Amino acid sequence: MDSFLQIELTTHERDILLRGLRYVRSAIMLEQREPSVNDRLRRSEQLEQVIDLSQRLESTDPLNASV
Repeated sequence: MDSFLQIELTTHERDILLRGLRYVRSAIMLEQREPSVNDRLRRSEQLEQVIDLSQRLESTDPLNASV
């Protein structure tokens, strides 16, 4: 079962997280692995998770906390 965590983010903080997720996505794509079906499936699942999280962050407006 998934648990949820709610946090307040400024626009700047959300942008930092999105940059980090782009780095993680690139690292997954560039990681050298054995060319097997299991590895391709695992990589695909990891990329889908990162892309999903990025899209969720991009589609929501951060709460404007005082900075």
